[in-house]
Amino acid sequence: MVSPARLVSRIAMAATLAASLVLPAAPARAQEGMSLIRDTEIEEILLKDSEPILRAAGIEPKNVQIILVGSKELNAFAGPGVMGVNTGLILESKNPNELQGVIGHEVGHLAAGHSARSGDLQRAGMKPFLLTMGLGVLAALAGAPDAAAGLVGSAGYFGTLGALGYSREQEGRADQAGATLLEKAGLSGRGLAEFFDNFRYQEVFNESRRFAYFRTHPLSSDRIESLRRKVETMSHYDKVDSPEAMAEHAIMKAKLDGFINPQVAIVKYAETDKSYPARYARAIAYYQLKEPEKALKMVDALIAEQPNNPYLWELKGQILFEFGRAAEAEAPQRKSVELKPEAPLLRVNLGQTLIAIDDKAKIDEGIAELKKALTQEEDNATAWRLLAEAYDKRGDDGLARLATAEYNFNIGDKRQARIFAMRAREMLPKDTPGFRRATDIVLASQPSKDDLKELAGEGSISRGQVRR
Repeated sequence: MVSPARLVSRIAMAATLAASLVLPAAPARAQEGMSLIRDTEIEEILLKDSEPILRAAGIEPKNVQIILVGSKELNAFAGPGVMGVNTGLILESKNPNELQGVIGHEVGHLAAGHSARSGDLQRAGMKPFLLTMGLGVLAALAGAPDAAAGLVGSAGYFGTLGALGYSREQEGRADQAGATLLEKAGLSGRGLAEFFDNFRYQEVFNESRRFAYFRTHPLSSDRIESLRRKVETMSHYDKVDSPEAMAEHAIMKAKLDGFINPQVAIVKYAETDKSYPARYARAIAYYQLKEPEKALKMVDALIAEQPNNPYLWELKGQILFEFGRAAEAEAPQRKSVELKPEAPLLRVNLGQTLIAIDDKAKIDEGIAELKKALTQEEDNATAWRLLAEAYDKRGDDGLARLATAEYNFNIGDKRQARIFAMRAREMLPKDTPGFRRATDIVLASQPSKDDLKELAGEGSISRGQVRR
């Protein structure tokens, strides 16, 4: 998890998302608190739920970016290289099969080419970047005061999308395609039919009262019955979710409830409920309600039972870090990385903690951890911003400005990226990798004619490039 306001960009996904995520025009209150978020544990569960469906559609799961949208609205979307699910949809789903059913339906749209049917969505006005975060954004949605900076323009960002949706014909075809994919994946189509049946009443509501998902995905009794008839004939209809899948689904919902709805979570997951998801939700909720000692006591009890769970160590480190105890946060952050070294967000957390301790050796180690994270996610803007901070503390002005340029480039602010890249070039030795990278950023960030003339004058580009 990452602390509040720690941004991670997914600029490469922007065009795809613009072509696949459709949110209708809605009152401002419907857009409040919406943002794109990161959480390694939840992303892994969503990927596991999606993998068999994607493979059934001939899509390699490792090439799909899982996007978690922080919103109470029911919604999901699929596009080439991207799969998105709203937190509201997860919390409304009763079991993994219902969630997989909706994912199957969305992949059915993708397989039918509906998400890329025209250029209309690309003209919807989205900014060319996505803001994503770790668990800190869940804290932001729950009202953490220092998280607001991380939600720059998110309400307007989503509100710029058009109100275009799928036709009833496309919905019916996606139902059929989704059911076929679920069957091919060895999954039951029951969850898809039951999920839609649970919201059958949506068709009698006026447009302003409907969930956004059902404004863009028209629902009708005939459509539900047609889908039910199809899935009931399939061989995997009676297959049920495994205990492991049910447990992971419960954990995912508990985690989201704890962060997004802490007051509700304390009541919903009562003290009498001794299950792991309930205790996990309560620990997170107390953390969000500014009761760190109570939260830490609960987390320690969970760690005693599951000492090899990297997300419990991550949570403990995050609580300590956010309540000003960076030195104490180091050990649990290290443990989380030791247990899950392939997770870049965990390394970012450790790097953040190490550079906050303000010891030269720790800063150097923090830089190393951030660099490792960037080898796994080179567009992780959080890591670039923290790296800039670390280089600044170490007195490496040129590298600090280069890292700041990388940060701005990855959140889509080309103007600031160009400015900091030009400053970096003034401080870095020529013909070094850093100097060349700064030049690349300038060239990719709408350089002015003066910038191009300067680059041409030193031989970094040809005179012909200035004229073009």
